[in-house]
Amino acid sequence: MDNRTFIYITYIATTPEKLWKALTSTEFTKQYWGRRIESDWKVGSPVKMLMDDGKIDWQGEVLKYEPPHLLSYTFHFEWIEQLRSEPNSRVTFALEQKGKVVKLTVTHDELSQNVYADISKGWPHILSSLKSLLETGNVLDLND
Repeated sequence: MDNRTFIYITYIATTPEKLWKALTSTEFTKQYWGRRIESDWKVGSPVKMLMDDGKIDWQGEVLKYEPPHLLSYTFHFEWIEQLRSEPNSRVTFALEQKGKVVKLTVTHDELSQNVYADISKGWPHILSSLKSLLETGNVLDLND
C-alpha cells in the first residue's frame, strides 16, 4: 500500500470561528467547493460531499471534531469511478490563530498514488477559493 501525504498551508485574514464555519457549513462549502458538505460532526458519524444532483462526490467518517481548532475525517472517492477501489485516506484541518490571521494546515495522508495525483490538483483550487471567499467575499472562478 502507498502512503503518500499532501500538506497545504495558507494564512487567511479571518477568525478561527469563521474559518471553522466555512469548513463545516453546507452553505459555505457550496460557495467555494461547488458542493455541499453534510455531517452532524459527531466523532464516528458519516461525512459526505454532495453534488447538486445529490450524487456523493466523496464520503468518510468523522475522526476528530474540536472546534475551532482541529477537524479530521476519512475520505473515500465515490464519484470518480477509477478511484472508487482505492483505500480510504484521511484529511485533517488544523487552525491556529497567528495575530490577525489564521494559519490553516490541511494534511491529506494515507494516500495511494492515484488518489494523491487527483487531490494534489484539487486542494490548491479549493483552498485558494476558500481564502478568497473569507477575505474578499468572492470565490475564485475554478473553471479550467
